[in-house]
Amino acid sequence: MKRIYSVGLLFSLVFTACQEKVQEVAKESATEIKDEVIVHEEYSGTEPTTPEETEFYEPKVPVVNPSSQNGAPSDAIILFDGSGFDNWISAKDSTAAKWHLNDDGSMTVNDKTGDIQTKQNFGDIQLHIEWKSPLPVQREGQNRGNSGIFLNGLYEVQVLDNNDNPTYVNGQVASIYKQHVPLAMASVPTGEWNTYDIIYHAPEFNEEGGKIKSGTMTVIHNGVLVQDHIEIKGTTPYIGWPKNPAHGKGPIILQDHGDDSRVSYRNIWVREL
Repeated sequence: MKRIYSVGLLFSLVFTACQEKVQEVAKESATEIKDEVIVHEEYSGTEPTTPEETEFYEPKVPVVNPSSQNGAPSDAIILFDGSGFDNWISAKDSTAAKWHLNDDGSMTVNDKTGDIQTKQNFGDIQLHIEWKSPLPVQREGQNRGNSGIFLNGLYEVQVLDNNDNPTYVNGQVASIYKQHVPLAMASVPTGEWNTYDIIYHAPEFNEEGGKIKSGTMTVIHNGVLVQDHIEIKGTTPYIGWPKNPAHGKGPIILQDHGDDSRVSYRNIWVREL
């Protein structure tokens, strides 16, 4: 009986010690959280007493006509307006782009000719691009209307005909391929034109090539927010984990998936941020 009492007492002492340790950790955590509170130094000091004290008139905001050229803003770089491939080359060998140029001002993937990319390299951008999947519908899964838009030549926003065509959700339309599932599936009917409006901020690297700040992406699909300022964790490979090679500016690449996808693109422009 005495032995049982001793074990119970020992258990009580251990339990009490654990409780005290938990409380100590909780206090430390609370202190850490308090230390991380954001303080905006520009709003510290004596509180303003007149409205003029919180008004400023510099720097002047640049004026942009929101639809001056082919429906694009006046400060946009027009990458494709249907007139030709002047701004594009083969991603494989830098020769002339070999995709189909259509009479309706669009271009279509020319199967097995390879990806195409912009001649110009970009960093942070706002990108507008329109695309459609072909009719009649062919194939299923990842082989139906599959293409992709690569920012910096490395980070893919998926293009896919997902209408009545389920697939893995981190590879469906408007996903950041193999990384981020879209918040919604907002495709129009197959054969109609979709729009992507993408805000991309490139990652940053130190002198040794290590990533010190992740890139981010926001994607609006047909007016619906589907990627909300997500962190780009690295490249978007079909097989394997994301990688983080150091890089500067890079091209925008449009993918030839190699399965007769016949995806079409039109009205492509960017604004450098």
